[in-house]
Amino acid sequence: METVTLAERPELVDKLWKFPGTWSTFMLQDRTSDLYYDTCVRLFPEFVMLALDGDRAVARSFCVPLAWDGDPASGLPAEGWDWAIRQGVQTRLTGDEPTLVSALEITVQVDQRGKGLSRLMLDAMRSNVAALGFSELVAPVRPNGKPAYPDESMESYLKRTTDGLPDDPWLRVHVRAGGTIVNVAPLSMHISGTLEQWREWTGLPFDTRGPIEVPDALVPVLCEPEHGYATYVEPNVWVLHRVGDQPRARSAKGRRSVGD
Repeated sequence: METVTLAERPELVDKLWKFPGTWSTFMLQDRTSDLYYDTCVRLFPEFVMLALDGDRAVARSFCVPLAWDGDPASGLPAEGWDWAIRQGVQTRLTGDEPTLVSALEITVQVDQRGKGLSRLMLDAMRSNVAALGFSELVAPVRPNGKPAYPDESMESYLKRTTDGLPDDPWLRVHVRAGGTIVNVAPLSMHISGTLEQWREWTGLPFDTRGPIEVPDALVPVLCEPEHGYATYVEPNVWVLHRVGDQPRARSAKGRRSVGD
């Protein structure tokens, strides 16, 4: 198994998008994501990684460098994943110096899950961020066990632990890798659509007012049939990884990758 960045292997760009069935359809409708995913290949190739098994990409990861003057250990923004994307794009447009990196996604091919690839990619991400001169990696983690408890608050869900580790499988991977849970991001993702769109995305009727449980959603979707729309606001969990103790140094390679 080999892990590479897109900056190192730009010819692999097409393999990034060949991950069928890894996300539910409704999860692909966050409009903020278009700010990053439509431009990440050009702007941030050194923060995009692939795990290769021969010629096949079996896992991928995306990060974004951003400027922020807060202390990650003291709390990170409530807007979570959406905020990280907006802040990363704003940092790029203003020319500010990035101070930390936010993970956005680690995805494993459906038929390759259960083989430890998520930990492999997290370790590779941590090493890559440190090699690029950053000391802090944050992640608005989407707990993959939470859909089984859609009505439970995220704060309550985080109390589910065994031997000091989270019961949630994905959070447990982060903590075992050295991450520290900082705070809940209650407004991490926003997905809104018409009732017809939600019916198309989920196959559910969306004809009653109030919360509707949707497979793979962490919390219920709020349906407003009299107004013709429904909205999903997903909470995530901020995790902080200390990946190095050196201040960020801008190498020539880093300037070309990020700035050009």
